[in-house]
Amino acid sequence: MFTLKSKKLKMLTAGVMLTLAMGLMAGCGGEKKEAKKDAKVSVGIVQLVEHAALDAANKGFVDGMASKGYKEGQNVTYDRQNAQADQSNLQNIAQRFVNNKVNLICAIATPAAQTVANVTPDIPIVGTAITDYKAAKLVKDNAKPGTNVTGTTDMNPIEAQLDLLLQLVPGAKTIGAIYCSSEVNSQLQIDILKAAAKTRGVEVKEATVSTVNDIQQAARSLVGKVQGIYVPTDNILASAMPTLAIVTEEAKLPVVAGEGGMVKAGGVATLGIDYYKLGVQTGEMAADILSGKSKPQDMPIQSQKDFSVIVNEANAKKIGLTIPEEILKKAVK
Repeated sequence: MFTLKSKKLKMLTAGVMLTLAMGLMAGCGGEKKEAKKDAKVSVGIVQLVEHAALDAANKGFVDGMASKGYKEGQNVTYDRQNAQADQSNLQNIAQRFVNNKVNLICAIATPAAQTVANVTPDIPIVGTAITDYKAAKLVKDNAKPGTNVTGTTDMNPIEAQLDLLLQLVPGAKTIGAIYCSSEVNSQLQIDILKAAAKTRGVEVKEATVSTVNDIQQAARSLVGKVQGIYVPTDNILASAMPTLAIVTEEAKLPVVAGEGGMVKAGGVATLGIDYYKLGVQTGEMAADILSGKSKPQDMPIQSQKDFSVIVNEANAKKIGLTIPEEILKKAVK
């Protein structure tokens, strides 16, 4: 038979045990939370080819991740791979990332993103230096991807680029366009260029390349037929602008390119994409995915908002071109 005293003792004992149990649970929960915060993640970075724009995007990505707390050597490790513009290399790199079970993949340039997306529908992929994700069949819609892919677009203001070229060569009736025929993004940009040129009464003559070795021949095919040349953000051309410049400087032809690195390497002007800033944006998006804040299927493709005027005065001097003062005033020094 229980007395009041024994009941009180049992109640007190039960209370102490409950308090201890709650304390232990809280302690375990605290350790789990801390472990999650300090847990290391692995990220694979695949870059299509080495050139200034993609290199800048690569660096920007790592810096963007760091700005959100993912710092190399502390809580993130990077497996950096460059495919050297070789499709078989891309395939091997993609499979390497899957086998190593990386937590996220950063794909720099369209072919890189297409390859990794074909290999894994599960690992989150963020892309950069990609013009149109939907056209490249990476997402269902650029506003709501609906796949494991998201990222930033390097679509440059092509109509404004055309107007810039026409400012440099007033009265031009025919311009050239050189690009790689196998790059979907390049073809898309040229289609936009042709539509814009038509409304301005300007004809566009195209010259396509498959490899770097085709560039000089393609450029020579336009000499004497055009008054200026537009080159889109194209990986083959971007990796070999000095090769193009050999022909265009000799022919005194101004080249407006899709981004600043290409201009510095052999063009005359651009309303430039800043690939470093795009990389930073991409890194920030990746960090949000890794932290669980966002999912790639729900993250709209992001783009650069402001474009800088970039001129290459040394190139202008070589081709005997006087850059209008109104353009020079806007140019980034």
